[in-house]
Amino acid sequence: MAETTQVIYAAGAVLWRQVSKKKIEIAVIHRPRYDDWSLPKGKLDPNESMIACAYREVMEETGYAPVFGPEIGEATYEVAEGEKLVKYWAAEAVGEPVGTIDPSEVDELLWLDPASARDKLTLDDDKQLIDFFLEFDSGTTPLVLLRHAKAVKREDWDGDDGDRPLARLGQLQAKRLLPLYLPYAIAEIHSSDAQRCIETIESISRSFEMNPIYSADLSEYGFEKDKDAPLDYVQNLMDQGKSAIVCSHNPILPKMLKKLIGKKNFKQLDQKLEPGEAWVLHYRDGEIIAVDWLEAPQV
Repeated sequence: MAETTQVIYAAGAVLWRQVSKKKIEIAVIHRPRYDDWSLPKGKLDPNESMIACAYREVMEETGYAPVFGPEIGEATYEVAEGEKLVKYWAAEAVGEPVGTIDPSEVDELLWLDPASARDKLTLDDDKQLIDFFLEFDSGTTPLVLLRHAKAVKREDWDGDDGDRPLARLGQLQAKRLLPLYLPYAIAEIHSSDAQRCIETIESISRSFEMNPIYSADLSEYGFEKDKDAPLDYVQNLMDQGKSAIVCSHNPILPKMLKKLIGKKNFKQLDQKLEPGEAWVLHYRDGEIIAVDWLEAPQV
């Protein structure tokens, strides 16, 4: 019987900062345990998502609270315990450090121009991540298209569909959205006025201390009356440069995304969101640069 290879999951980021209009710098860290120069990264804690791990590791290893951009790639390599898979995001360091670094984990942090950072890094995989990062260029704004969490089944609900609430699983999902979206520095939360969407964003709105904006234009009822309304709504948010969560429904979200990125690009994605899942659109000057998929919260 063949041995099953253990996969160790980890996550990190290319952390960058803007030093002038045309110049950026990238953070590289020295790890005394390995005597190497690395990008900030580390292993997942139990029941932790990849993006939450990357956010936590960047803060622990650099002291900066990052603002995440697109997912830029992953690296897979062999370690003593088995196969290690590391997923990376682009992340901007804004302002000054807000935390302290454990010197036994990281004893030096350097800010270098991209070419120098690439040369300084020890692992070839880390060097390639710099190349991937530069392909995206820096400075995008996230717009999250979130499908509401798991709702009570239509056939099990006797009332108006707009009043259909979350199931027990959906309630748990809604309470665990924060770690997935904290990295994006969300500024506004918009939602369908259907009860299942209202309940989905209730907890995260409180955590962000925001008043959600509810709109029938994002509801299934509104979509039936005017199929352009949700697209116009999201396009308006992008025109304003908003960093926002938009909570809505299938089939509205897939049709909206298809129009925004084009049918050809849409075919390359999983074309449906399960409850609690999301697409994250990273845009710059009205143009969508990348689309990431985010898992539903683990419960």
